[in-house]
Amino acid sequence: ALTVGAALMYMNSSIDYQNQRNAFLQLEIKKVDRQIKEIEALEKTRADLIARMQVIERLQRNRTESVHYFDEMVNTLPDGVYLTSLVQSGTQTKLTGMAESNGRISSYMKNFDANNRFNDPRLVIIKSQSSSYRRLSNFTLTTKSIVPKDKTPEVDLEIVE
Repeated sequence: ALTVGAALMYMNSSIDYQNQRNAFLQLEIKKVDRQIKEIEALEKTRADLIARMQVIERLQRNRTESVHYFDEMVNTLPDGVYLTSLVQSGTQTKLTGMAESNGRISSYMKNFDANNRFNDPRLVIIKSQSSSYRRLSNFTLTTKSIVPKDKTPEVDLEIVE
């Protein structure tokens, strides 16, 4: 009876010790789970910051693009052609205007073809009208913009963990 009692006490103390160890491990697991959630939140924040940095870099590279766009638009415009509307949607540009003759519109389209920022000019509509001793041609023209490749190398971010 004494041996069985001693064995029973030894088993109970071993079970209590193991329960204490299990409780300690459960607490440590909860701490690690919290740390994992914090790490995931930090990784998400890091990914958001990297995405923002890439957007800022892209905007920095393209900030002069609109100036060059309008400069080239003016350079392609021949004498005797006047624009009344310019609408850009993506790479597509729709131009509406008046010209002193159909030949000037043709010259305008050739200027687009020769330019390295625009391509594929298409005449949508041309309509002649007479007003105050002048014959004018109203036209609508579409063209596509070409974004030149940036000469500077792209910045690659490498984050070492």
